[in-house]
Amino acid sequence: MWKIERTVDDGIVVFKVSGRMQGELLAELEKAFAGETKTPAVAVDMQNVRLADQETVRFLAMYEAQGVRLLNCPGYVREWITRMRTNADAT
Repeated sequence: MWKIERTVDDGIVVFKVSGRMQGELLAELEKAFAGETKTPAVAVDMQNVRLADQETVRFLAMYEAQGVRLLNCPGYVREWITRMRTNADAT
């Protein structure tokens, strides 16, 4: 189970995510991003994320490349994103 909570901090829309981030649940987060057309600054706070699967890491990497900030990103997720980008650059 997971939960998304929307807050605004200094003009940045922050989606605080908690629980397990899994691919089949990402449509909900994508919909939340799409609803933020008035605020260009969007972030995902991952402080309370317990687990993220491969599909989630791809999703986060894609949105981070588009300007979404990842706050309190777990080290293993950050490492995974870095490796994905390194591998993509190598091809």
